Amino acid sequence: MGDSTMSKETKKKEKTQTIPDLNSVPFFGRQILIALRNRGRINPESIDEYIAHDGYQALAKGLTKLKPTDIVEQIKQSSLRGRGGGGFDTGRKWASAAKATGEPKYVICNADEGDPGAYMDRSIIEADPHSVIEGMALCGRAIGSTVGYVYIRAEYPLARKILGHALEQARAYGLLGENILDSDFSFDIFIKQGAGAFVCGESSALRASIEGNVGEPTPKYDHATEKGLWKKPTVLNNVESFANVPPIILKGAQWFSAMGTEHSKGTKVFSLVGKIVNTGLIEVLMGTTLRDIIFEIGGGIPDGKAFKAVQTGGPSGGCIPESLLDMSVDFEELSKAGSMMGSGGMIVMDEDTCMVNVAKYFIEFCNSESCGKCISCRDGSEAMLEILTRISEGKGKEEDITLLEELSNAIKEASLCGLGTSLPNPVLSTLRYFKEEYQEHIVHKRCPAGVCKALITFTVLEKNCTKCGVCFKNCPYEAITWKKKEIAVINQNQCKKCGICYEVCKFKAIERK
Repeated sequence: MGDSTMSKETKKKEKTQTIPDLNSVPFFGRQILIALRNRGRINPESIDEYIAHDGYQALAKGLTKLKPTDIVEQIKQSSLRGRGGGGFDTGRKWASAAKATGEPKYVICNADEGDPGAYMDRSIIEADPHSVIEGMALCGRAIGSTVGYVYIRAEYPLARKILGHALEQARAYGLLGENILDSDFSFDIFIKQGAGAFVCGESSALRASIEGNVGEPTPKYDHATEKGLWKKPTVLNNVESFANVPPIILKGAQWFSAMGTEHSKGTKVFSLVGKIVNTGLIEVLMGTTLRDIIFEIGGGIPDGKAFKAVQTGGPSGGCIPESLLDMSVDFEELSKAGSMMGSGGMIVMDEDTCMVNVAKYFIEFCNSESCGKCISCRDGSEAMLEILTRISEGKGKEEDITLLEELSNAIKEASLCGLGTSLPNPVLSTLRYFKEEYQEHIVHKRCPAGVCKALITFTVLEKNCTKCGVCFKNCPYEAITWKKKEIAVINQNQCKKCGICYEVCKFKAIERK
């Protein structure tokens, strides 16, 4: 009888439970989807499902109802800016290529995102490859191009496979190739796999790689829209930029330009990662505040920790402090704050983050990824890394702060490409907002966040120790002495400061200072 009653109650409860609407979930409800409009809605390997969701209608409109100049004008009026980092006006770029002389003209999609914590382009291609193909085809129609390339990083095998399958489907349906939709427009797209070099995300290095040359930046004496790939007129935009094109052409420029801020229209895709409750890919209106992104959509900082900073714009972006949480996220405001939009990486940091260590990490990344062509970038980043390493080891000098600032300005002024000119941002922004942490490391030989190994010590708090021996059992260096019913002791000469004892102790009996 009891089991029967329980079964009826359970069934009744199950009947009253409903699957929540997507928009009722805060993480999804605050998002506005344009570039990500088909994520989770369609099978990315089915062109039929893409077509069923208005797919290729924009291309049909562009071939039957609009002239190439009309397409360019729609993109100009939409005020779409490149989503790959620079934020250049897309319409102006297309207009320049359309007017340029020289055949053939080329359309390139940059899918070579290599920023730590960034996966926007990969996710769009894996979820909705035809949106990128359609956007590139519309660009080809607008500028008079017959061939396009998707330059995709080697580390994206699934995205490359899905994109290749989508290209085959588009050709089979007459949406790529000769005389698309029985028009006089012919256009095809080919995949070029990157070689794993971060610097090949830079436009001139990317073009050099496609041409079969070493992927190094070159001086920009001419605009790529006039002399780009193989010295021919070329338009290069990233994945997200092209994914925005079909809905703009289908719904009109005014629909898109009505969203966002005065100078940053539409939406932006971000990869929200780091010390945050809800990690994932999000798309929000330009002008949304950092506070709304981190605390409303992201759910705040886990484990009751305090927010400390958010790094935007990839490895050469800047770190933004708590005092600027109500800042509008757009191209101009991020630049004023000493950061940048970049491709859309957003790394959240909590109170346990050392800002000196963060700057060191990103400078180390940029140093290892520098092509070495510019002395300022190659040797300048190495010199900065040496200084930051010295500071994190407690060997810093007070004049190091001034030296870092001087080096940063020299690197920005003398470097050839965007990697070098933006490389100092992590240092300059952390000095701007967290200079006291540098001073703590230099003057007091102390890491406030307890991260820099040379400046921290782990000790046992006798009043909290329960004599359980968990720290002793988990220490990989046998640096802890313990016997049953006795308080553990950390042998400082053997301790490698890995922090495992601190992490495994549930009684807060290990002090890190």
